[in-house]
Amino acid sequence: DSVKDIGALLDWIKAQKELDAKRVALHGGSYGGYMVLASLEDYADRLVGGVDIVGVSDFKTFLANTKDYRRDLRRVEYGDERDPKIAAFFDAISPLKHADRIQDPLFVVQGANDPRVPASEAEQIVAAVRASGQEAWYMLALDEGHGFRKKANSDAMAEAVVLFLESIYGGTP
Repeated sequence: DSVKDIGALLDWIKAQKELDAKRVALHGGSYGGYMVLASLEDYADRLVGGVDIVGVSDFKTFLANTKDYRRDLRRVEYGDERDPKIAAFFDAISPLKHADRIQDPLFVVQGANDPRVPASEAEQIVAAVRASGQEAWYMLALDEGHGFRKKANSDAMAEAVVLFLESIYGGTP
C-alpha cells in the first residue's frame, strides 16, 4: 500500500521540529498524481492541499478509456478490471469513488492529448470534488499530452501552481 508511505512521511515531518506539519501540501504527476488524490482522501486531516498532474482518478474508468493499443499493457501493470476481485480492489482504492473524502483544496492539471492518462480522468475527479462542495482548480492544455512540454504551457502551469499554493497558505508559500 504505497499510500501508507505518505502517512510515514507525514509522521516523519511531524517529528522534525524545524518543519511545520500543519502546512504540508502534495504535488505529483502521473502515478504521483494518483498518490496525491489517494493521500488527500486518506490523510485529509494532515494535509492542506494537493496538485495532481495527469493522474489516474479511477483505475476502472482509466482502463475503459485508455486507447486499445495500451489497454492490455496497463492491465498487466495494474490488474485486469474484468476480474471481479480486481474490480472490487479498484473500487476500494478509487479516489473518484471516495471523492467526498477529499476535504482540502485540489488543483488538477491535464493535457487534452494525453495518450497515457485520458483527460476524462481529470474531468471526472474535478467534477466529483466540486459536487461534494470542495475546492477544485482545473487547468487543461489543449495542445499538451502527458505533462506540459511547451514552454508557454509549462510557465503558465508553474504560475498557476504558485497561485494555488498562495491561496492555501494565505500568501507566498
